[in-house]
Amino acid sequence: MEYREIGSTGIKTSPVCLGTWAIGGGPWWGASDDKESIRAIQAALDEGINFIDTAPAYGFGRSEEIVGSAIAGRRDSVVIATKCGLWWSGTEGEPFFEMDGYDVRRSLKPETIRAEVEQSLKRIGTDYIDLLITHWQEPGPDKTPIEVTMDCLEQLRKEGKIRAIGASNLSPEELVEYTRHGTLDVIQEHYSMLHRDLEKTHRDLALRDSVGIMAYTVLEQGLLSGKITMDSVFEKDEFRNQIPWFQPDKRAQVIKLLESWKGLTEKYDCTPAQLVIAWTFSQPGITWAVSGARKVSHALENARAAELVLEDADVTYLRESVESLEQ
Repeated sequence: MEYREIGSTGIKTSPVCLGTWAIGGGPWWGASDDKESIRAIQAALDEGINFIDTAPAYGFGRSEEIVGSAIAGRRDSVVIATKCGLWWSGTEGEPFFEMDGYDVRRSLKPETIRAEVEQSLKRIGTDYIDLLITHWQEPGPDKTPIEVTMDCLEQLRKEGKIRAIGASNLSPEELVEYTRHGTLDVIQEHYSMLHRDLEKTHRDLALRDSVGIMAYTVLEQGLLSGKITMDSVFEKDEFRNQIPWFQPDKRAQVIKLLESWKGLTEKYDCTPAQLVIAWTFSQPGITWAVSGARKVSHALENARAAELVLEDADVTYLRESVESLEQ
């Protein structure tokens, strides 16, 4: 497995990052088995996946606590990314959403960032965070200036509370602003075969400033895994129902496309999901593919994807076949 560095920090990570949003459970993902989630995380670590992405908002602390339980006794060999900016312990910041009795606000003020960091350290059971990512950017004319946010993050780095700085769900203009006021190591954005907007917006800016890119939702909520069929039914309130690609006509196109790659999955002895993940982190500028797992089988599948090395011709073929889909 080829390990990749976070900025110039010296921190080496697997190209596949284990995402733990689903592990938090809740309305987005439904019931989750904590013991199985812990086993999944440990299975991923055993197979060489040393990079884990979590956040306070994933299950309102539950995901971070599960990650902490899973890495107990092996913290030094794990790279933990968590986030700040979604705040429900006060009235600071702009209202974002309400869920399970929590009033979640977007705040990147120094005082809320520091409070969140202390809470995350306690939940995970560690005294440092490898990568702290601003989860969502503050909106509106009264938002905290990025210069102020970055000054706080750089201070946390100097104090040893965090080792690297990231930002997520930001505009190209905000990306430029972050790099003006400090060393931004990573951005985390939605990117997949079916959602390649980042190539026209953020990628060149990130490459120019040596900022790594973490791609999330690379399997598009499982649609690109090859495990969803036309007979798959989702609960009425499930998030997948809001995604255009899950509508019957578009879903049929994707399923047909995945079936057409049988020759490649046989060539590489891999699943469609592994092929898609490997294609993702093979793209120019894409440093990591974040892929979730809350079952041991899924974790092992992700680990195998991290070891795949696709030939250039196959990477090009996959892109061309995806681009041929009716948009």
